[in-house]
Amino acid sequence: MTDVKWIKLVTEFFDDEKIKLIESMPDADMILIIWIKLLTLAGKKNMNGYIFLTENIPYTEEMLSTLFNRPINTIRLALETFRNFGMIDYNGKGEIQIINWEKHQNVEGLEHIRELNRIRQEKFREKHKQIPPPNNPPIKREEREERDKIRLDKIRAKNVTITLCNNIIEYLNKKTGKSYKLTTIAYQRLINARLKEGFKIDDFKKVIDNKVDEWLGNVTKDGQNMENYLRPQTLFGNKFESYLNQKKHNRTKTIKQLAQEDQFNWGDDDKNE
Repeated sequence: MTDVKWIKLVTEFFDDEKIKLIESMPDADMILIIWIKLLTLAGKKNMNGYIFLTENIPYTEEMLSTLFNRPINTIRLALETFRNFGMIDYNGKGEIQIINWEKHQNVEGLEHIRELNRIRQEKFREKHKQIPPPNNPPIKREEREERDKIRLDKIRAKNVTITLCNNIIEYLNKKTGKSYKLTTIAYQRLINARLKEGFKIDDFKKVIDNKVDEWLGNVTKDGQNMENYLRPQTLFGNKFESYLNQKKHNRTKTIKQLAQEDQFNWGDDDKNE
């Protein structure tokens, strides 16, 4: 099925009674941004307004804080507000559900997609109606449903991995002032390899923090700029675990600092003489 790339946001959005009440609250702008982000996330999932990481893993407040790049206390305030106003609810699995999702989904767009799929299927049947059916026995409904479930889980897992990779590269760029591209396949493979080993997004942030503290603005003894090592290939490679578990580093002194200290020491020696 063709992906749905939009949600419906009517021009009367700010005339809604609940939105007006939210606008009167502290951090109103932040709360409204989180609401729109929830709507777009529900649109990406395309599961009738439900929002979750995978079918069996609901989003936590910490996950949403990372995905939305907002403080966790603001996320908690926003979710509590939305629930009190009847804008969201939680099912038995802890998954968030957008109430009255049909208000925000583009029904006309969905019908257009369904019609395109129907025409495509008709053309496919017409093209292959002369081909004799294979001798393979028909797949049972339970087997087909299980196969479809596995395929859907793989698609969702891939989307989640891409999101995590983007967040990690964005965090690296923010901490180092660099501009590594989110779409670089080599970076995604490195991060995905560490994720498969069981490391979490907070582990990546800690590695970045550790090495930024150690390398940013410093040089080696032979004068090489240590900032050059603040790159995905170095940080997320085979030494990732050792970087993660290293003790807090005392920042290496730069050549300028060493020169200033050396000059200061010479002045003390002259004074003693």
